[in-house]
Amino acid sequence: MTSSADTTCYTVVFENAAEYPSTNDLRSALQKGSDEVKIDTLRKIIISTINGNPQARSQKTHRKLMDVQPTLMMPIIQYVLTCLHFYWEVCPKYDEHGKLKQEMILVVNAIRNDLQHPNEYIRGATLRFLTKISKDAELLEPLIPTCRSCLEHRHSYVRKNAVFALTSSLDAAELMGAFLGAETDSACKRNAFVFLAHASMDKAVEYILNIGDGIGGLDEALQMSIIEVIRQDCKNDSAHRPRYIRGIFELLNASSHAVKYEAATTLTTLTQNPAAVKAAASGFINLVIKESDNNVKLIVLDRLEQLRAKHDHVLDGLIMDVLQVLSHSTDIEVRRKAIGIVLSMTSSRNVEEVLQRTQEGGEAGQQEKNPEYRQLLIQSIHVTAVKFSEVAASVVHALMDFLGDSSNPSALDVVAFVREVVEKFPHLRASITSKLVGTLTEIKSGKVFRGVLWIVGEYAEEAEGIQEAMGAVRKVIGEIPILASEQRLLDEANGGADDGEGGEDKEKEKAAASRPKVNADGTSTGERQVGAVRAAAKPPLRTLILGGDFFTGSVLAAALTKLVLRFNGLSSDSVASNTLRAESMLIMASIIRVGQSKFVSVPIDEDSNERIMNCIQTLSELNVAQTEKAVREAFLDDTKEAYTRMLGAQEKRAAEKKQAEAEKKVTVQVDDLLSFRTATGASEGLKEDFMSNLSRISQLTGFSDPIYAEALVKMHGFDIMLDVLLVNQTANTLQNLCLDFATLGDLKIVGEAECSIRATVKVSSTETGVIFGSILWEGKDMGESCVILNDIHVDIMDYIKPAWCNEAQFRSMWTEFEWENRVNVNSTLSDPRDYLKHVMKTTNMSCLTPDGALSGDCDFLSANMYARSLFGEDALANLSIERTEQGTITGHVRIRSKTQGIALSLGDRITMAQKEAKPIAG
Repeated sequence: MTSSADTTCYTVVFENAAEYPSTNDLRSALQKGSDEVKIDTLRKIIISTINGNPQARSQKTHRKLMDVQPTLMMPIIQYVLTCLHFYWEVCPKYDEHGKLKQEMILVVNAIRNDLQHPNEYIRGATLRFLTKISKDAELLEPLIPTCRSCLEHRHSYVRKNAVFALTSSLDAAELMGAFLGAETDSACKRNAFVFLAHASMDKAVEYILNIGDGIGGLDEALQMSIIEVIRQDCKNDSAHRPRYIRGIFELLNASSHAVKYEAATTLTTLTQNPAAVKAAASGFINLVIKESDNNVKLIVLDRLEQLRAKHDHVLDGLIMDVLQVLSHSTDIEVRRKAIGIVLSMTSSRNVEEVLQRTQEGGEAGQQEKNPEYRQLLIQSIHVTAVKFSEVAASVVHALMDFLGDSSNPSALDVVAFVREVVEKFPHLRASITSKLVGTLTEIKSGKVFRGVLWIVGEYAEEAEGIQEAMGAVRKVIGEIPILASEQRLLDEANGGADDGEGGEDKEKEKAAASRPKVNADGTSTGERQVGAVRAAAKPPLRTLILGGDFFTGSVLAAALTKLVLRFNGLSSDSVASNTLRAESMLIMASIIRVGQSKFVSVPIDEDSNERIMNCIQTLSELNVAQTEKAVREAFLDDTKEAYTRMLGAQEKRAAEKKQAEAEKKVTVQVDDLLSFRTATGASEGLKEDFMSNLSRISQLTGFSDPIYAEALVKMHGFDIMLDVLLVNQTANTLQNLCLDFATLGDLKIVGEAECSIRATVKVSSTETGVIFGSILWEGKDMGESCVILNDIHVDIMDYIKPAWCNEAQFRSMWTEFEWENRVNVNSTLSDPRDYLKHVMKTTNMSCLTPDGALSGDCDFLSANMYARSLFGEDALANLSIERTEQGTITGHVRIRSKTQGIALSLGDRITMAQKEAKPIAG
């Protein structure tokens, strides 16, 4: 929109043209109206000036508005001179010939009077106003002497605003250089230095060099400006780089955290000297320790990690300083990032000291009652100890003290760590299994019991150790048979009331004593005490079995079977071997009997019962030659080999990930051949890009609608760009056309350009979103018209990427996440592996289950999948399917996430994709 041929209007402010007063009315309001009327009148004039020439107005109205400026300039100067600054920014100052209007002489005179006003606020406000018209040199030239005099004003507010008002002065650089030398106010000096850097970089550099060692005593704002000038000057390979480095070194000790951060960042760009890199890293570490904002801590730690990755092993000497972050911050994310940096800096020279400090941190974490932090430390120690075998022995024995920890995740991490160590370091197996056997009485969790029993059953390889393990099992399971001993304890508790004379009196006394006080929770004091005593008196494994944990009982049966088989092959003492076998079979049978009795809270399940019975049958047929070899292979070889393959798959995946990251760093070698695209290749690339754009076009209206609209949907990180094409299919000119967009889901429209009608939609979470809207316009001789647009569906797959995590992390997140979506399998595919591949392709999820676990010919398949969104959201999935006799697949897919949207969206994606599934060739 234009008001003249060479004046462009960039902003339109709404105004009702029908209610716009005439020029005479405006002049009368300015002359005779009250202050409020004068202000309102000036507001109307300013709005009309900003709007330029609205094409919707009639030609008569247009002429009326064009006549406002020449006729109202003088009344504005006469009657609203105090508001002149607002009007001066938009009013036309030059005539049609490009010459300054005569009325401007009065305006310049009024401005000069304000610049000489005794009130410092009026002077400062006028100087600020002059910075907005700094391009009008002809106007500012007569005001420059007055502005110069303001540089010597007693008040700093006037002086700091006078600095920027002198931008059009020819000798501005020399003037600011002299002003900097005499000025004492920090704000004034900062403004003068910034202006000097824009006016003359050489003068600004000269000022920095003249300061010398005094840079550390300057104001924070001025220090930040000096750092910015140093960065700009060093882009041109400045000869003053050594002196800059000395100044930046001094700023590393500044009191301001912002200055310290910028100085450390700038120092690494000025030089790659190891001493400078260490100094910058130390500055980052001190910032993390002293800064209270956790977001700032994370940002600085990211910068430190980038510095470490670029200068490998240079910062290893600062590893103890990084460990101080753990004790100075309680935020788990800050601690996790700091520990990640420590692990990357750990080497064989400092590993022992790092582990010692980390274990001390684990004890501190235990005192803090922070299980998440304690678990993080244990996982870190796990990674370090496995990487450096020389410290594995001392670390594993120290960590096994956590097996009795009340924090179940921490204890489980220790079990996983111990299991990996005994597999990778055979020389440590005897001492580790002995230590584990000694800690059985301290374990409280069924999951921890299962892990420890599996380790003992697999790696107790000496006859003496096996007998020691058997003795420890007797302690944790208590008196056997379990059913008989529990029945006897119950009879003793009843006290034999019916035996002999006086039984009736004893019963009465017992009844009187058994009238306990009822508590608020419905229990009695007596019940609590008796229950607590009985629970405390029972061994831990016996308590779990009576509580219904028969899964742990089945693991115990398998572990005992392995111990008996291994002892049978190690010892020639048949009596000891038969005794061990008979006692193991008695324990197994005792678990089954008590599981079928009234003494357990939950009856034994069918799977556990069958597994324990198989172990009993195996031990009873141990001396049968036809079955002994197969039994020993199944119990003693296959399970250990499966775990070895699982560790190998994890190591292979970690190595591939590390190699992929290394390949990303060097994408092109210096001796690689250069390939030049021919014209044909370029045209093919353009053709492919054009075809991909066509596939992303969404039709918003129909071909018969008055306005045809279509949108090209492009994904840019967290943004969705909508490039909308509007075609007027009518014979009339459409006025006041408005394109409205709205969103459904976690989407937000954040910007719109008027020229190309391009909208940006911000995506804030991973879920299926919908963009909808309408087009409104005014036509000739008709009212307002409207067209409703078709919906644009945002595909969640644009924000889901395959990811990987270990089994412990997957199980931890699976337990933590509360949103679950269960999708029943209904597919034409007949191969379970084909269906798994189809789901992975549909959802962009990676399979965490190793290939070895999915190999072989089996009609059952269970696999875990994992993906991560661009927003850091985790998506978990478990596929459990079975191939029926009819050749079809049945089962379900369970999806879990922290938010509801991602779980529902992935479930809908799988449901829709099942109908499209086709058998996969090969």
